[in-house]
Amino acid sequence: MKWSVPKIWANGTCWIIGGGPSIITQFNIPDDIVEKVRIGELPIAAYSPFMHKLHNKHIIGINGAYGLGNWVDVCFFGDKLWYFNNKPALMKFHGLVVGCPLFLGMERWLDEPVKYLQRHVHRFGISDNPKKVCWNLNSGAAAISFAVNAGCKRIVLLGFDMHTDGVKGHWHNLYNNKMDMPFDKHLMGFEQIAQDAKRLGIEILNASPDSAIVQFKKVMVNDLI
Repeated sequence: MKWSVPKIWANGTCWIIGGGPSIITQFNIPDDIVEKVRIGELPIAAYSPFMHKLHNKHIIGINGAYGLGNWVDVCFFGDKLWYFNNKPALMKFHGLVVGCPLFLGMERWLDEPVKYLQRHVHRFGISDNPKKVCWNLNSGAAAISFAVNAGCKRIVLLGFDMHTDGVKGHWHNLYNNKMDMPFDKHLMGFEQIAQDAKRLGIEILNASPDSAIVQFKKVMVNDLI
């Protein structure tokens, strides 16, 4: 169903969890746990105990990051194929499921309780229209529009590495650890996002220390929690 984002986090802070592998080192997740998650012996929720300091925060999980635990408030996605491939498990998620896939009549294909946001005619930046998001060529950056319209005044980007660590592209293996992610395209929207954030009075922090995103102050997780 088409939706308008309510001010659920008015004047608050939210964390957007992407897929970058820096999450592993930021939360000191043991190598054996990482390997068992990678080969599918453990679910990604095995990381949850190590991320306990986030459990009382406002959290947006990008794509499969919603599976980290019931402390994730929102699953946000923009890929229609990801939605169709993960729909059975996604329908069991306790929190909000919000999508902005580009597909003719997509709002009719999305089952309840999925909330549908249209993509703004302006691809880059932040949409302050609560019914729309700026796509920015990736789901993580699109979720910034959701966070702003939810009322957040501070947004923390976590796992927004936007490059591989030489071994893997993600902290999980949900996408078979694709190494050919189009990070050059994913980075294209952040300059306009930074300009819009300044105009709107939104602080964006990048808790991904080795991130290729240069527009926001980089911080360590432990400096914030």
